[in-house]
Amino acid sequence: MATLGKPQRQHRIARLLEEQAISSQGQIVEMLASEGVVATQATVSRDLEDLGAVKVRIPGGAMAYAVPEHSKDATSPDDFLRRVMGEFVVDVAHSGNLVVLRTPPGSAHVIGSALDRAGYPDVLGNVAGDDTLILICAEHVGGADVAARLAGLAGL
Repeated sequence: MATLGKPQRQHRIARLLEEQAISSQGQIVEMLASEGVVATQATVSRDLEDLGAVKVRIPGGAMAYAVPEHSKDATSPDDFLRRVMGEFVVDVAHSGNLVVLRTPPGSAHVIGSALDRAGYPDVLGNVAGDDTLILICAEHVGGADVAARLAGLAGL
């Protein structure tokens, strides 16, 4: 068994995710071990975060890890946010300093991750469920302004 450097290990993880549906970090640890690579679940978890991997619903309804295309090319976090907003957001609403985004089932976390990575101004944080994302906005800006900008990104 060998301990690979971070770039080599992450390359192998990305390749595994491209080749087959993997639903757990434990599976990744086992697959790496079968290739002679030593990695703990905690290390794999950090690697998945670094790669920008998210769980997505695959045909048949199961969930599996996937590395969004933006990790493979030079797409900026803002461009990726614009793309996923257009692909996944179906409704935008607001109340006070909160914004609610609706997506198809299994997609809210993709938007939440993209917002986190883009460091979207005036969004203090978000909570993603299966098909709904709640954003907490800065009070001085309010939800109406942020909702309008995000609706524009989504093409709504």
